[in-house]
Amino acid sequence: MTRAARSTLAVDILVVSARWKKADRAKSIVRRAVTQAAARTSANRTSTKPAELAILLTDDSGIRALNRDWRGIDKATNVLSFPAKNASDHLGDVVLAFETIAREARSERKPFAHHLAHLAVHGFLHLVGYDHERSKDAVAMERTEREILCELAIPDPYRAAVAKVRLAPPARKPSGRAGKPRRHA
Repeated sequence: MTRAARSTLAVDILVVSARWKKADRAKSIVRRAVTQAAARTSANRTSTKPAELAILLTDDSGIRALNRDWRGIDKATNVLSFPAKNASDHLGDVVLAFETIAREARSERKPFAHHLAHLAVHGFLHLVGYDHERSKDAVAMERTEREILCELAIPDPYRAAVAKVRLAPPARKPSGRAGKPRRHA
């Protein structure tokens, strides 16, 4: 990443939950991820004017309140992005929830730091206009996420999800024994 790309983005990170016990490490991970995302996306744009964004490290109750108030969805989520409207230098805000991110990382058997970086990149991309509402847009956004994460030496988060899909076992032929058929879990 060039020095010019690094200097065009100011990142303010606010920790508002004690759940982020290793806040300095989380801040470093998030800052590095969004800075790399900014460098990647600025390479695709003609303008590299200075910009800023705020990142809020909160917990599930904090993000649930934001999700309820701004999106009408009364549940916690992993990341929310709030793009700035009509601001010349402020891109917007990204909010990350500790418990949901930790739970997903455990469930997907990923390092917490990798999942955190992925969601920071994901949130940042929303601020600069990426979306995943339509299939075509989702493919483009995921491709960009993969490229950025690869540059950060983080494995493809989508490949891991696909690899974990288990196929149902093939149907067994009747054994000729009497009794109830077995169910496959």
